Amino acid sequence: MNLKLLKSKNLRGQVIIPGDKSISHRSIILSSIAEGTSEISGFLKGEDCLATINAFKKMGVKIEDEGKKIYVHGVGLHGLKKPIEDLDLGNSGTSMRLLAGLLSGQKFSSTLIGDSSLSSRPMKRILEPLQKMGASIFTKDNTAPLTIKATNKMSGISYELPIASAQVKSCILLAGLYADSNTQVIENHLTRDHTEKMFKKFGIEIDEIFENSKKIIKIYPPQKLNPSHITIPGDFSSASFFIVAGLIIPNSEIILKNVGINSSRTALLKVLIEMGANIKMNNIKDDYEKTADIEIKSSNLEAIVLDEELVPNLIDELPILFIAAAFASGKTIIRGVEELKTKESDRLEAMSSSLGILGVEIKTYSDGIDINGKSSLNSSVTIDSFGDHRIAMASSIACSMLDGENIIKNIENIQTSFPKFTETCSSLGIKAESF
Repeated sequence: MNLKLLKSKNLRGQVIIPGDKSISHRSIILSSIAEGTSEISGFLKGEDCLATINAFKKMGVKIEDEGKKIYVHGVGLHGLKKPIEDLDLGNSGTSMRLLAGLLSGQKFSSTLIGDSSLSSRPMKRILEPLQKMGASIFTKDNTAPLTIKATNKMSGISYELPIASAQVKSCILLAGLYADSNTQVIENHLTRDHTEKMFKKFGIEIDEIFENSKKIIKIYPPQKLNPSHITIPGDFSSASFFIVAGLIIPNSEIILKNVGINSSRTALLKVLIEMGANIKMNNIKDDYEKTADIEIKSSNLEAIVLDEELVPNLIDELPILFIAAAFASGKTIIRGVEELKTKESDRLEAMSSSLGILGVEIKTYSDGIDINGKSSLNSSVTIDSFGDHRIAMASSIACSMLDGENIIKNIENIQTSFPKFTETCSSLGIKAESF
């Protein structure tokens, strides 16, 4: 499937962004091992999160989709059953890395598999801490499939993350639920903290200590998890595409409703405001996760030198930040983004290719890129998504600024995180049509 885009005159209106992908995964995982029934509203029914649901169904968890709500009948910490077949997690790196931690503490063996893209993504980063905890987990060439053997004992460890990764942190914390002693994770750079917030929601004892610019997360092995009612806010990463669209498309004024503004996720807002973005937060609410209605108006963006300290908290938003930089005045300098190379595609290479096709003047480096904004752009371009949903959506926003008929090829991957992306585009005034 492809997407055709024509130049957009302006954007108007308000939309509800689909549920947060990270929180949706975690809500299913913890609900499944709680004792009793949990109710989830706002769950993202994209392919990645559905892969997590299917995995737990294969391990004996009854999960009912009632339309607007999902009911998970938890089986308790030790109630999961051995799956009769491999657990296929499709393209979902979050599912694979988080389930690897959870399943390392089980009394049964399992195998995690994924599609060709997921099977090329690095897994050594979780193998090392899990094996230190006593897990019998193996791979070939440090990539999926992951084979996990039954274990009789998991031990708590203190582990300092060598890279900033919420997935690695969460993997260790989930394994720590089955350890015989406390588990501690030390972060040198703060990453999204949805796991910590969700642990508290389910009654898991957890300490978070900030010490000498480091964050120390300590959990205590629980006897049980309590069921919960969870309302999932709109996904900030999904909202980011329309935030940038509203800024760069002239004469636009849009509102994105009920978006999660967790401070560990919204570094992009800080960067865009530094660039001159007209963004306001309205109707702010603070449950277990903070939310707001985000109001965006067209703005004249200026280039910046990106603070590398912000990179861990905007890693998923970097593709759309590249697009914002392409329409800003001056040269934006971005470094310290090597982690982009380990996503669904090599996003640094993929976005460099897309920017080149758009006609943007760039210079690439092993860890970053220089982007000369307001270059003389091309028209009637064709861009491949590289099998990556964020490349597809970021490139789509750029193409809505170009003359002629512009094509994004192979957009099926958008189903992993934003199934109604095209419809949302159209509702705001972006001239998009799939074919």
